[in-house]
Amino acid sequence: QVQLVESGGGSVQAGGSLRLSCVTSGLSASRRCMGWFRQAPGKERGQVAAVYPGSDNTYYAESVKGRFTISRDNSKNSVDLQMNSLRPEDTAMYYCAAGAQYYTIPCTGAGPFGYWGQGTQVTVSS
Repeated sequence: QVQLVESGGGSVQAGGSLRLSCVTSGLSASRRCMGWFRQAPGKERGQVAAVYPGSDNTYYAESVKGRFTISRDNSKNSVDLQMNSLRPEDTAMYYCAAGAQYYTIPCTGAGPFGYWGQGTQVTVSS
């Protein structure tokens, strides 16, 4: 059974940092697209970042470039999202996602992703 479990969300003031972690089981994170998405109230879920299978290639949404860093730890079968210089507009529920198939690229958009975590809330106050 595939499981993705996120942690690390919370409340922080603008300019602060948070680190989200996603531990997976039942699949090999190193061989799939791994990504982070977010959804704010009243808005559609959008992709934040992704890391490609079998490589360190990454994708970032324009709004988070230079502030967020996605990383994968193959030994832990996990993927993290380091978020720096947080802004109130980063407030959202953040979801970890894994590719539906091994080695399916590109890792952009929701289409390649078939497994989702339950989400972790990030709240940034001004």
